[in-house]
Amino acid sequence: MARDKVVLAYSGGLDTSVAVKWINETYGLDVIAYTCDLGQGQDIQAIRDKALRTGAVEAIAEDVRNLFVDYFAFPSLMAGALYEGKYPLATALGRPLIAQLMVRVAKEYGAVAVAHGCTGKGNDQVRFDVTFQTLAPELKIIAPVREWKWTRTQELEYAAKHGIEVEATKKSIFSTDQNLWGRSIEAGILEDPWVEPPPETFQWTVDPRNAPNEPEEVEIVFDRGRPVALNGTDMDGTTLIEELNKIAGKHGVGRIDHIENRLVGIKSREIYEAPAAIVLHEAHREVEFLTLAKNALRFKTLVSQEYADLIYNGLWFSSLHQDLMAFVVSNQQYVSGTARVKLFKGHAMIVGRKSEHSLYRHELATYEEGDQYDSSAAQGFIKIHGLSQTTQAKHQMLKGPGGAGRPELPSIIPPAPESK
Repeated sequence: MARDKVVLAYSGGLDTSVAVKWINETYGLDVIAYTCDLGQGQDIQAIRDKALRTGAVEAIAEDVRNLFVDYFAFPSLMAGALYEGKYPLATALGRPLIAQLMVRVAKEYGAVAVAHGCTGKGNDQVRFDVTFQTLAPELKIIAPVREWKWTRTQELEYAAKHGIEVEATKKSIFSTDQNLWGRSIEAGILEDPWVEPPPETFQWTVDPRNAPNEPEEVEIVFDRGRPVALNGTDMDGTTLIEELNKIAGKHGVGRIDHIENRLVGIKSREIYEAPAAIVLHEAHREVEFLTLAKNALRFKTLVSQEYADLIYNGLWFSSLHQDLMAFVVSNQQYVSGTARVKLFKGHAMIVGRKSEHSLYRHELATYEEGDQYDSSAAQGFIKIHGLSQTTQAKHQMLKGPGGAGRPELPSIIPPAPESK
């Protein structure tokens, strides 16, 4: 009699490899291993083969880099989504896509459950579970690492007992995750926020002190908020990000050291490498400065924060996201243009920007010949602009003792300097 099936998010590492056998024994389910390529730099076909050797009845490996870029990374860029102003959300963006694809596979194969290798302490368990509950509430969710609470030594003993292939017996000093949009590094010595990350923390970026002594400029073209060309060459999103990761990483650009507020209620010290994402966010924002009206730009900052929180908190498939995305698409319709960025010793500096939709008008900004700004309107504007303040000062604030307001309130008017 055929057993019921579960779709497991399979990375090829110790946790998910042990999970295959553990799920077989604990839940009596056959495992379908699911692996997708988000640009993490792994051979997903080799991972698929390992899953089958480990005991999975089926293993699926898919290249979804373009899907990830077009529907997750670039929309977050258009929204200006940086969690707490720093983190480009690489891992957080990948989880809802993986979960969505796993649900698709579960339905295709008639599986009764889905499973992941997240711990009970991180954000990823929320992102997976909420997506599963949203897209397929009928599926049971299994989280072996959250359930078994083993030490790494116990995992290794279980693997040895059951002949499970393990790459190495010693755990890396860091916990890492990566995709095209960025690399996350935590744990080990990094748990002390006073300690500088050692050199081995980083793989995508050189130490800025050892970066080339000559700066390098890159030009990035945006069309309605999306990057479409790099250095004069039209590129698809995946190629553009891969190329920019190499160029910016060579100059030490893209390192982030963040004391982060996790969704689960704790602060965590996180290190990120995101060369392309950091440069693209800087360049995109600069084209926005050129093309968005002041009130639209200011309101966009509120949307950016809400959008980043939504992604971080695992609520990608929410109606609020759909509403925010509708605003972003409308907001970005004129965000087309080119930004020139100078890369040097860990810094990405905007040195030029242009757009056919630019709201910067030379004839209004110049102090030279050709000035079309009507300065004669300034005096009346200034009087009306300050009318509320001058009226309040005359009838309230300047009436207090010494003209300093009510004595129980701190004065915003500094005292006169002492005479010498």
